[in-house]
Amino acid sequence: MATITPAATFPVTGSFATTPSYSGTFIPTIWSGKLNAKFFAATTFGSVSNTNWEGEIKNKGDQVIITNPPSISINDYTAGMDLVYEVPDPETIELVVDQGKYFGVQVNDVLALQSNHSLMSMFTDDASEQLKVAIDTNCWAATFNGAAAANVGATAGVISGAYNMGTDAAPVALDKDNILNNILAMASILDEQNVPEDGRWLVLTPAERFLLMQSNIAQAYYTGDSTSPLRNGKVGMIDRFDLYVSNLLPRALADEDWVGGADAGTAKRHAIVAGHKTAMTFAAQIAKTEPIRNPSDFGDVVRGLSVFGRKVVKPESMVTLIAAG
Repeated sequence: MATITPAATFPVTGSFATTPSYSGTFIPTIWSGKLNAKFFAATTFGSVSNTNWEGEIKNKGDQVIITNPPSISINDYTAGMDLVYEVPDPETIELVVDQGKYFGVQVNDVLALQSNHSLMSMFTDDASEQLKVAIDTNCWAATFNGAAAANVGATAGVISGAYNMGTDAAPVALDKDNILNNILAMASILDEQNVPEDGRWLVLTPAERFLLMQSNIAQAYYTGDSTSPLRNGKVGMIDRFDLYVSNLLPRALADEDWVGGADAGTAKRHAIVAGHKTAMTFAAQIAKTEPIRNPSDFGDVVRGLSVFGRKVVKPESMVTLIAAG
């Protein structure tokens, strides 16, 4: 994945068009006061990750060193023996804000005057939603394969090694008869890692939700949520998992690298990810929108920037299933 220049050297440059291509659309002979609805992919990464270190980054710079507590050895004791003392060696993880996404739009004063819509408001509303989708796609592509080695593959399970989570060469073929068993297997893998039950999540594609709704659990399945699933993709709970549905999980073609879900086209395999809130962290250092006057024409320009970082910080709290299709 290409590295995007950090905030300190992240220029927003480009020419300003004095005759925007949308002028023929927004100054028609008969102007309609109604705009077609536009639908956006549900974003989920922010709902399943944590922001535990965002404050430290905002206050101190563009990176923070995260220290994982070491595991202390427990030894057998016999009266009169010489005790052995260990020096704990904690593991550190570096979270860096090194990703950026931006948008820039302009509206000519003449177009704004002749339109009966708030064009700038409409454009920036659309851009903010598109920015969320772009960031969500970026974050999933960077983290979906970060689960612990014992939590992936054909012999997943740190204790039992009894669960097939699929591989690139042999993805799991899911259907309505085995979808629930695979979800239960993902829960068991987390159980073997002693992951807390509260705060678990599972992100599926719409295809898996379709299979799930045809499974034995269908009659007992309901959302039970007061928040619409159209924005964050949440649709209910199954076996201690808060269940989310997203089109932005990574996919891959037969012989090609994994790509973001929105750009994959017809995929031969895709990821299903489960975990706990402790598994992944997200931090945004800059997230701003600013208006300026167009220096080369009569009109306004609005640009928005988000500079962020994302990291798997507790791999044992995450499970990835490679599914066929």
